[in-house]
Amino acid sequence: MLTRRDDIRNIAIIAHVDHGKTTLVDAMLKQSGIFRENQMVEERVLDSNQLEREKGITIMAKNTAIMYKGIKINIIDTPGHADFGSEVERALVMADGVLLVVDAYEGPMPQTKFVLRKALQLKLKSVVVINKIDRPFARPYEVLDKVLDLFIELGADEDQLDFPYVFASAKEGIAKFDLEDESHNLEPLFEVIINNIPAPTGEIDAPFQMIVTSIDYDNYLGRIAIGKVVRGSVKLNQQVAVCTKQDGVLQKTRVTKLYQFEGLKRVECSEAKLGDIVAIAGIDGINIGQTVADAENPEALEFIKIDEPTISMIFSTNDSPFAGKEGEYVTSRHLRERLFKELERNVGLKVEETDSPDSFKVSGRGELHLAILIETMRREGYEFQVSKPQVITKIINGELYEPYEYLIIDVPEEFVGTVMEKLGPRRAQLQNMTILNDGFMRLEFIIPARGLIGFRAEFLTDTKGNGIMNHVFYDYMPYAGDIPERNRGALIAFETGEAVTYGLYNAQERGRLFIEPGTQVYEGMIVGESSRPEDIVVNVCKKKHLTNMRSATADEALRLTPPVKLSLEECIEFLAEDELLEVTPKSLRLRKKILNHEMRKKMEARAKKEEKEPVF
Repeated sequence: MLTRRDDIRNIAIIAHVDHGKTTLVDAMLKQSGIFRENQMVEERVLDSNQLEREKGITIMAKNTAIMYKGIKINIIDTPGHADFGSEVERALVMADGVLLVVDAYEGPMPQTKFVLRKALQLKLKSVVVINKIDRPFARPYEVLDKVLDLFIELGADEDQLDFPYVFASAKEGIAKFDLEDESHNLEPLFEVIINNIPAPTGEIDAPFQMIVTSIDYDNYLGRIAIGKVVRGSVKLNQQVAVCTKQDGVLQKTRVTKLYQFEGLKRVECSEAKLGDIVAIAGIDGINIGQTVADAENPEALEFIKIDEPTISMIFSTNDSPFAGKEGEYVTSRHLRERLFKELERNVGLKVEETDSPDSFKVSGRGELHLAILIETMRREGYEFQVSKPQVITKIINGELYEPYEYLIIDVPEEFVGTVMEKLGPRRAQLQNMTILNDGFMRLEFIIPARGLIGFRAEFLTDTKGNGIMNHVFYDYMPYAGDIPERNRGALIAFETGEAVTYGLYNAQERGRLFIEPGTQVYEGMIVGESSRPEDIVVNVCKKKHLTNMRSATADEALRLTPPVKLSLEECIEFLAEDELLEVTPKSLRLRKKILNHEMRKKMEARAKKEEKEPVF
């Protein structure tokens, strides 16, 4: 017999990056009364991870809950960046409906399309929030029409097309049904949620079932499984079974701790029922996608299919001359354990052994997805090196296919020609061009994922920092052919030692430098970008010869151009096929795979000879 729980609503907040999801959750939490009146509360309170705060993006999906008129609203805040789409996909399993947040100026963007498609496929009810109505050049009604067009494009049925909507300013903490309405709070939004998001419905008296959509860890409790109760109920100390569709029952155990979400906290409870989002402690080795069920009736649920990774990198132990000097975890065993541990909570990631025991192939949903993992590991004390990202190709019907991205660029009109010129050789196909309100143009492309590797830095330079680019996975399509690599070589250190002003002064005539005086370098380390297409070896450790001659010009202070400090993402984009990035808790060092200059020359000559030799 089906039971409807009218005292609860489960919603996921989905949107493109920077359209205001997390700020909206902040406002909902504050207005629900979970904070004391005089309590100091940080902005973006759910972005608790240090990296999330630094980058201004949500990386991990998070759970919270508020009360409104006696009804509990469980809220799942999801990432907006395309690289963390797997977080969105599994978070939607817990929801009965979604709040689709769309910027009142930008309108639907690539990730808007991605997350809405997932919600429609799961038959989730949508409430549209046109956010940032206070933004200059906001066009809320025009954006609302574009959202309707997107629903139609994605094949929404009649019920899904009849979506309720509100206009909002998450920053001001207001929502309204009409732009002319007076509003001082988010009450219209709360009302729309209660009246339109379906209440959980199911068999409350049947045997317990819950699918694990997230894993947390506590030093005292161990692994904590988070998910929604989809059938029956569970009590503290109840015996349960962990199972999967493929393998059946994996283990039987007891629920030692049971939690529900209230505000920002997990609160202990003695029982949870159909529709509740809960956290269960006491189950060793449990993983995302597994089902926790009644021990006497262990029936497994189907887990949502997660999209496959599209980009891979080789992670290997550090073998540079500076290896082991700055990291705490430096061996292949440390690296292997950490990477495979990441699989337990990062469902969009894939880790594979290679021919070498010191190297592992790590695949993810994009450069940022892998960059976040790299940055997290270095902050934990790991030391390793990574290769240039490679796209993951497939053979379909005997033909080579590669991943393509849907790319949207907003750029001032004067830079349109430059952007088009740069994207042409990268095999981009223009799909649409739109004039925006404030002298900007919107360009939409389909482009091979390979064509975007290394493009962002070049794009920002070409547009003087005024361009905005966003992209999301589009599809696998036939291989596009050759795409030009980095068009400038590297400045490579000639010897090991300390970089000095005199050596750097001479080197800067050959290109732009990445290091400053006093930096320790080694032979084969990349110290800058060449102004020419080929690599140039420079001696940055060279000191000025001392003489007893003096002159005004000789004693004049040498002036160095300030070096370019590359971020982790910029280092990854800079990498060529024969280069590596050395990652330690203190440093990021670009280097050649073969450090010795003479050995590199011999290998290059051999490669050229093999290219010229005819094949019979």
